[in-house]
Amino acid sequence: MIIDRQAYDGVTVLDFTQGVAGPHSTMLLALNGADVIKVEPPEGDWGRGLGELFGDQCAHSVAFNRGKRSIALDLKTADGMAVVRRIAAKADVIVESFRPGVMGRLGLGYEAMRTANPKVIYCSVSGFGQDGPFGKRPTVDSLIQAFTGMMVMNRTADGTPHRQGMIAVDVMTGLYTFMAMSTALTRMFRFGTGCHIDSSLMTAAASFQTAKMIEHAVHKGATPPPLYVPGGMFKTKDGYISIGAMRPRHFQALFDVVGQPDFPQDPRFATHLSRIRNAAAINKVLNEAFPRKTSAEWLAALHAVEVYAERVNTYEDYLQHEHVVATGAIDWIEDPRLGRIPITNLPGFTAARDEPRFQHAPGLGEHAEAILRDFGYTSSEIGRLFASRAILPPTQQAQAAE
Repeated sequence: MIIDRQAYDGVTVLDFTQGVAGPHSTMLLALNGADVIKVEPPEGDWGRGLGELFGDQCAHSVAFNRGKRSIALDLKTADGMAVVRRIAAKADVIVESFRPGVMGRLGLGYEAMRTANPKVIYCSVSGFGQDGPFGKRPTVDSLIQAFTGMMVMNRTADGTPHRQGMIAVDVMTGLYTFMAMSTALTRMFRFGTGCHIDSSLMTAAASFQTAKMIEHAVHKGATPPPLYVPGGMFKTKDGYISIGAMRPRHFQALFDVVGQPDFPQDPRFATHLSRIRNAAAINKVLNEAFPRKTSAEWLAALHAVEVYAERVNTYEDYLQHEHVVATGAIDWIEDPRLGRIPITNLPGFTAARDEPRFQHAPGLGEHAEAILRDFGYTSSEIGRLFASRAILPPTQQAQAAE
């Protein structure tokens, strides 16, 4: 999908965020055309060090910082603060992910920024929000999974609470935050008003689980039942498949395929609720049947009768799948540090293959000189800023990456 005019062309975003949640939200603004200026400390965004390092990047920093420009500066220096204030005076959006109160102490809090620019959209991203007993408590994705009940809803077979293996809360927080900023930008364009957005991992994780929390309340605290039975993952002769047979006709067709056409006629399985109550008996039959054939054999038979079923794929299976390739869901790009990597194309966004700047995640301080020139600094002033170490010059960028 090629878009001639991006929604946020001409919008300037001053991005102080680090990690994943904040950077994800601002990357989505960048992929819609905004000029996102990523302000990093001299040592770089700590999100550059998640997992295996490739110079000054890692998989997560590339995944959540494409399309931005980076400047690395020291906020403890007067010169570094002067640069930030000059950019902030012209920014349409300011996003930060420090602990509550830090930006205020730096003189960069919402009230100060609103005085300079009444229309500014100011977004604070944190673990627990800007107020309340836990407001200043540090946290990470897995702790929020624990705090909000997500681990309990994701139990292993023996009942042990289990975390999502990926940073699911950070990613969804980025999505919710982008949505909030997009709505605020629309309001600002229409009515000329700014606002302060208080976005947190806690509220994002809770929003994601709203339906389960409602079920919890309805069931008076008891563990909510599954949505339907049978459903979930089953082992086959050579792997695993996932099935979903919520509707009565799918339930009957499933047992026709596994060679037990009379099983669904048992009165214990007559209704949706009774199937949930007798899940153990249903799953016992399926767990005994599926290992007799390969995943491909089962899928061919199940798809023939329109039972919902898919193989449990690896990433390699997905990336090479004919449907993924045919739909252009993934673009492969060349990253100078990581090599050839896959990028997921988002609905409604320009595909990575169609816009080179959306393929690139900036190196630490990569665009410092260009950003300074854009905001009126002369060559001699830029040289002085580099010499004073208020702004990280190119040679120090390489050293910081090491």
